[in-house]
Amino acid sequence: MSGYSLFRSAMLTKHMTTKATAVLCRKNILSKIQTCGYAKKVAAKVKGKGMVKEELKGPEVCKDPVRLTSYAVGVNIMKHGEDPKLKAPEEYPEWLFQLNLGEPKKLHELDPDNWKYWKRLRKENIWRFNKLHKGKKL
Repeated sequence: MSGYSLFRSAMLTKHMTTKATAVLCRKNILSKIQTCGYAKKVAAKVKGKGMVKEELKGPEVCKDPVRLTSYAVGVNIMKHGEDPKLKAPEEYPEWLFQLNLGEPKKLHELDPDNWKYWKRLRKENIWRFNKLHKGKKL
C-alpha cells in the first residue's frame, strides 16, 4: 500500500510544471506518508483546566525515642484522638510474649501430630501445584 502511494505521489509530481515545485511537493508528500502510519502519543489527562495533580503523602514518621517507648505510635485509627499509652509488661497476658514474630517454622521442624504441621503441608502443596501450572520448575 505504501509502495502504491509512493508511486502515485511520484506520478503527481511529474505533472508539475517547474522542478522546484516538484521537489517541494515530493518532499511534503513523502513526509506525510512516513508519519501517517504512526500512532499518536497519548497525553496525560487531568481533570479540569490547569489543575495541578497533588502527590499523596504518607503518614509522618515519629523519630522521638521518648514517645516511641511510652506510646503505641500508629495504633490510633481515629482522626481525632491520641495513641494509647503503653502499660507495664506485667499487665499484658503471658501468651502475647510467646508469639512467634520471626520466620514461620519449616515443615521438617514441626511435629506431624500437630495441626500446624498439616496446615503447613497443605500450603506447601498448594504453592507447588501453582508453580507447576505456571510453567515454573521447582
